Amino acid sequence: MGTCLVTLTLMALSANTHSPSKIDIEEREYQDENFQRWWNTDFVWTFDDLPTTGSVPAYRIPWTGYDYPDVAGGTIDVMRKYDRAFHGGRPLATAFEQMDTTSNKERTVVRGRLLGIMRFPVERTPSWHGHCNGWASAAIRHAEPQNPVVRNGVTFTPADIKGLLAEIYMYNHSEFLGGVDPAINPGTLHAVLANWIGRGSHPVAMDTALGREVFNYPIYAYASASARRSETAVEVKTNVAYTMSSNREYDVSRHLHRFKRFHYTLELDDEGVIVGGYYHPGSDRIDMLWVPLHAAASGEEGNERGNPHIEVGEVLEIWRESVPEEVRNRWLNIDPLPEDAIKRAPPQPSPSEQGLAQHDQQPDDPEDP
Repeated sequence: MGTCLVTLTLMALSANTHSPSKIDIEEREYQDENFQRWWNTDFVWTFDDLPTTGSVPAYRIPWTGYDYPDVAGGTIDVMRKYDRAFHGGRPLATAFEQMDTTSNKERTVVRGRLLGIMRFPVERTPSWHGHCNGWASAAIRHAEPQNPVVRNGVTFTPADIKGLLAEIYMYNHSEFLGGVDPAINPGTLHAVLANWIGRGSHPVAMDTALGREVFNYPIYAYASASARRSETAVEVKTNVAYTMSSNREYDVSRHLHRFKRFHYTLELDDEGVIVGGYYHPGSDRIDMLWVPLHAAASGEEGNERGNPHIEVGEVLEIWRESVPEEVRNRWLNIDPLPEDAIKRAPPQPSPSEQGLAQHDQQPDDPEDP
């Protein structure tokens, strides 16, 4: 069971818009420890030291992929191909995927055929279940497959390889970057985007839905404009660019993207450190931010629920063969496997005197990142 129907949710804000929510001390400590672990440098909370724009390199923008909805069978087509190549045609990976996409049903009420008057309960797989987290992880961690790869007489097209990647990341562990229902604290949102994308040029994923449903997409750029309202309050408008999924998997994806537009006021302490904030009416809101970790072996720690009939290392070798070495050698990820590690410098804070003149301006909509 996964998470996604391609739906964009625009949420109205509650009436209580001017009561700043503080960032918990545990949250602050977690962000500090987490960033230090992956980047070997400090997480920056001081508003004036954070970059107002950020993006990944053009070649690093996550590719548009497919979310493989459970109601359409998930990745079952490419699982059949995998079984032909590695299991002599025995439907091992296929059977697991079929079980996984049909075992999580929910009770719902449908109309009968008689003029639509009669209604009766049925058990159905929710339409939003799918592999959007698997696709988002794959698109963040891997360059788009380019060339077909043959294994044991079976040809895996670039589209097939994308499906394999979505499957191995389906239940793979990720690093939580903040967010609790009903919405991520705007202070956490601002600081995480500025540190991970602005300072590190590393894409992150977001769950756009508030509540039980989950819709994941990769973020690759943001731009902010702000205005001081007091010594301890700054009003901010931030646009976020993210990659959308498509209606099926393609060998060569046409990049689809959309924007989230956030409007919030950040609360600062006397030293200019972000301590919380609140959203304004009409602002977009999201549930959480996260970043994928390296693909662990199916059934083992880090991927305990993954398809046990897929050799994760083999899938990654197929991907490496599909992508030119010069492309792979510049693909920055946190938590890389040894085969995919590249030398990287730690992110640096932007000097407060560079690019921050707009802090004294009214927060008109910034240009789309």
